[in-house]
Amino acid sequence: MPPTGWRTTASPATLVTDLRSLARLSSAQSRSISPENFDGTKGGGARALDGTGAACAADLGAGWKISPSVEIGGRTTFELANIEGPALITHVWLTTHHSNWRTLILRAYWDGADQPAIEVPVGDFFGQGWCEFAQLSSLPIAVNPHGGFNSYWPMPVPRHARLTLENRGPQTATVYYQISYENHGDVKADIADTGYLHCQFHRSNPLAAGTLHPILDRVHGTGKYVGTYLAWGANHPGWWGEGEVKFYIDGDKEFPTICGTGTEDYIGGAWNFDVPGQGYTTYSTPFLGLHQVIRPDGLYRSQQRFGMYRWHVLDPIHFRVDLRVDIQALGWMSGRRYRPLHDDIASTAIFYLDRPSAPRPPLPDADDLEVGAEAMEPPS
Repeated sequence: MPPTGWRTTASPATLVTDLRSLARLSSAQSRSISPENFDGTKGGGARALDGTGAACAADLGAGWKISPSVEIGGRTTFELANIEGPALITHVWLTTHHSNWRTLILRAYWDGADQPAIEVPVGDFFGQGWCEFAQLSSLPIAVNPHGGFNSYWPMPVPRHARLTLENRGPQTATVYYQISYENHGDVKADIADTGYLHCQFHRSNPLAAGTLHPILDRVHGTGKYVGTYLAWGANHPGWWGEGEVKFYIDGDKEFPTICGTGTEDYIGGAWNFDVPGQGYTTYSTPFLGLHQVIRPDGLYRSQQRFGMYRWHVLDPIHFRVDLRVDIQALGWMSGRRYRPLHDDIASTAIFYLDRPSAPRPPLPDADDLEVGAEAMEPPS
């Protein structure tokens, strides 16, 4: 999704892997929004005289980490960024206590739209839906010790962007963040071939008998589907991943155009993610991975839980009219028969669309988003 002046005939693979392109100069100007520079003004950083670090810097004064973070009160919304385009958001870094990962809701509004294109718990956006840290080392998303969230999904801003965090919890959340972007100033952006980044979140807890989990409700327009994150809780003994992922493209009704062969296959693994002698085995690669396995402990954890991702960076799913995506939850019963499962499945679908907003499912309330780990009280 290259922005203004970056038209190229190179393939997606070349754009991703060709480091030589770093040497090409551009008229773009680098800007960054953080608690040290809320509006990204040139020369506006490190000027704060008050903030969460003011007491620590009492002997040092301005320029010495006086405002490294923000405090978002319970049941309030904080504006992370307000950016005038044409621009391109290139990197989002954020960290907060793990108890906030399901209670903080990330939203992005493009070009003045009333409805957000992105609406997802912040932990799920960064592949941490179980509110427990798991190293994730991919190209568009990296999560590093101990809860350093990084997104490199390109976010084109033709005219305007507004990013917010809603705190659905009752307690104040301390958040550190930095949003980096390229400002194209007065240069008119050619946005004819760029899309807006969207995210759609679903949770089935538990999945009803004989039904499919919707990863993406049907969206209309032209776009590219570029990523899936799944937080999967197994509620039945045995293997849980025989289900297929299906893409219903451009008018498909009963049967999809793209149908996979199993959940672990879609994630790029095989044979139940089971390495003989060590069982479920985690991996994290640039485009796909099973990066999290939470095993029962014999006390409070009675189910196995998994975190996995599949980024369609080099193989995006193109659609021109509409797209719907769903997944089955299948295990085994006697006689080598499939067993429909009643698992706890939360998914985040990531896609680019030719319009700044689209209908989306209602976000579950705070109680229905809980996974247990976030119930721990944050440190005082």
